[in-house]
Amino acid sequence: MFVRLVYESFRRQKRRKLLAGAAITLGVTVATAMIAVATDIGDKINRELRTIGANLLVTPQEDTLDVEMGGVNLKPPSDGAYLNEADLPKIKGTFWHNNITAFAPMLPVNVHLQSDGKSDDVTLLGTYFARRVAYGKEEFTTGVRSTFPWWKVSGAWPSDDSRDVLLGERLAAQLSAKTGDKVSLSGRTLRVGGILSTGGNEDDQIVAPIALAQEILGKPGAVRRVYVSALTKPEDAFARRDPKSMSGAVYDRWYCSPYPQSIAFQLAEAIPHSHAEQIRQVAQNEGAVLTRIEGLIFLITLAALFASALAVSAAMATAIFERRAEVGLMKALGAGRVAVASVFFAEATLLALIGGLVGFAAGGLLARQIGRSIFNSQIAIAPVLLPVVLGIAVLVTFAGSAVAVRKAVRMDPVFALRGDA
Repeated sequence: MFVRLVYESFRRQKRRKLLAGAAITLGVTVATAMIAVATDIGDKINRELRTIGANLLVTPQEDTLDVEMGGVNLKPPSDGAYLNEADLPKIKGTFWHNNITAFAPMLPVNVHLQSDGKSDDVTLLGTYFARRVAYGKEEFTTGVRSTFPWWKVSGAWPSDDSRDVLLGERLAAQLSAKTGDKVSLSGRTLRVGGILSTGGNEDDQIVAPIALAQEILGKPGAVRRVYVSALTKPEDAFARRDPKSMSGAVYDRWYCSPYPQSIAFQLAEAIPHSHAEQIRQVAQNEGAVLTRIEGLIFLITLAALFASALAVSAAMATAIFERRAEVGLMKALGAGRVAVASVFFAEATLLALIGGLVGFAAGGLLARQIGRSIFNSQIAIAPVLLPVVLGIAVLVTFAGSAVAVRKAVRMDPVFALRGDA
């Protein structure tokens, strides 16, 4: 009899059940898509934010040491300490090597520039443009074209084994130089491969392959600093803890989490005599952006489910009002409140499961479309989310049906059979 009541309800109130089911399906579709995006958005947003530049900086350890006595800095004047270029491939040997997308060494050198009768003392910045580097059996391409993708070149990027250089656009304007011109740098005649525009100090400098800067400086293999671009997770209170104060499982958890601090710690371990730290303006802004986007996704999901619950509530209230005589008859025949409520909640559960399954499939398609249109990549939905989504659908449907069902179980059978309820 119970199954018959539920079946007849769906057969006789097809329109009401269809409207309620559509509301559940739409809410679950949005919720499924948002959950899928939220579970994958950290990596996607991180990759998008990598276009704003490197987020970690490696420098010689000596640069962090200040020797003072009586307020007087006793550190001897010098042009600074250097890292060894041969150690840089070890960056790809760290625990989080897959999270490190690129790195670019820098070596600034003061040079005397002559071009068309004009001369000036400028900075030549040696670096990698797009250099092939090997670590073990793994080969990868890295350089400023990956770490600073907003750098624009009018002309051609020099190859890393050439003697071509890039002139910053402000420097090129001062010298009236253009692509293809010859310039003299500290007695070396070099060709201008292109004009560089970065919006930073590089616009007043010369950017060249690092081997040329090392040759001018007279220090083969010298590197002044290394900019590293890595996929990280936003820092929290645990991330900011001092690893020296940790031990055992706590240290392992910190070490094996992709925080900027833990990756920087591993970089300092990999490169001898180095100090690594996060570029706070970049890392903190990334964390703030990711937190706000996740908050927005959470609000959209709540709004969609709340709207779905309201629609279900309206549909169930109307359906129960139309069936008040049926409810009155059930109660007149001895059905208790639990028996009456179980019929309506069984209908709600069936609606939730059907709407949840359809919504899960539609949500998967919506998540893929979001991934293609916004992140230009696929967002896959894990099958393990299906029970979670069905549970959400049931909870939303019960929440929307609760008020109407509560009114139904409290109906007076006398008034209900008379049509007054």
